Amino acid sequence: MSCPTYESIGVRPLINCRGTYTIISGSIILPEVREAMVLASQRYVNIDELMERVGARIAELMQCEWGLVTDGCAAALCQVTAACVAGSDPEKMIRLPDTSGMKNEVIVQTCHRNVYDHAIRMVGVKMIEVDTKAELKAAINDQTAMLFVFGDAEERGQISTKEMAEIGHAHGIPTFVDAAAERPDAPNWYLEQGADAVAYSGGKCLRGPQASGLVLGRKDLLQAAFLNGAPHHALARPMKAGKEEIMGLLAAVEQWVTRDHKAEWEEWERRLEVITEAVKDIDAVTTSIRISERSNVAPVLEINWDAEAVGMNGTEVGDQLSAGDPRIELHSNEGGVSIMPYMMENGEDPIVAARIREVLNSSQQ
Repeated sequence: MSCPTYESIGVRPLINCRGTYTIISGSIILPEVREAMVLASQRYVNIDELMERVGARIAELMQCEWGLVTDGCAAALCQVTAACVAGSDPEKMIRLPDTSGMKNEVIVQTCHRNVYDHAIRMVGVKMIEVDTKAELKAAINDQTAMLFVFGDAEERGQISTKEMAEIGHAHGIPTFVDAAAERPDAPNWYLEQGADAVAYSGGKCLRGPQASGLVLGRKDLLQAAFLNGAPHHALARPMKAGKEEIMGLLAAVEQWVTRDHKAEWEEWERRLEVITEAVKDIDAVTTSIRISERSNVAPVLEINWDAEAVGMNGTEVGDQLSAGDPRIELHSNEGGVSIMPYMMENGEDPIVAARIREVLNSSQQ
């Protein structure tokens, strides 16, 4: 019997010009990751022993105290929060999300609230919003379990990560950062600011297993977070990172510290130049390059035009590209489209260039 493919079950694969979004399956894993997962799948191992050795190896590679593999970054949010609330106390762990008799408040800047903090709230904690250092200091009490920072919003708030961590340390409260789609550079900037732990997606810029997350930080905190997850019988037991994900993510981290990031950036720029050349002579079309900020860090090509002159707006072009063959997914709005080369594969840039040109020209015929 042949192996099923996406096409064999009626699913249309796509060219990813948007970035590492889970809804369009994140990234394509590196060949070294694929090999590590296949090898891991062929033998049995004790997961406690495996996670101990992998945690130490990640710490060595990423120049930090400890590393933890989770079942995605959202699982990391849950497990680290559980560790801040229940620690490694079996009686407390088994009662979560019932936090009665435990520290059960997490302080966060208002502008750092986001849809992903549901993974924190599921532990049974209450989110306490603050906006200033004075409000943060006033909000800390005997019930405060954790201070939370959303990396993408770090520069928007009035309180820096360093200030959050300093205030937290003065009260013995951990500071935890969600940096899911950011670059996990070593040494780690957030840990240098004093954060106790920082979490990343394993399936985004690391190009590890899509169902994996990476946490870096304080050894005792991360080991408690592991106890609050699979294979242990605690709140995050359903969030299982198997031996394949664990070894696959380790392979991704090994590659991260040896990959030629400068060459990757130059390749992204080359791909965008191919697409730019294909559309720059079309009437009413303008192009520009911007650099994305903290997440999905890569050059982004903005293609804009006068919808009245072209006969089609950006949203309509985006819809046609998505409906076409090959299927191309990118960001679009009324004024144009944007192309993120971050997760494009070799040879896709001329295909994207030709299709965008074809769609824009067709509206003028």
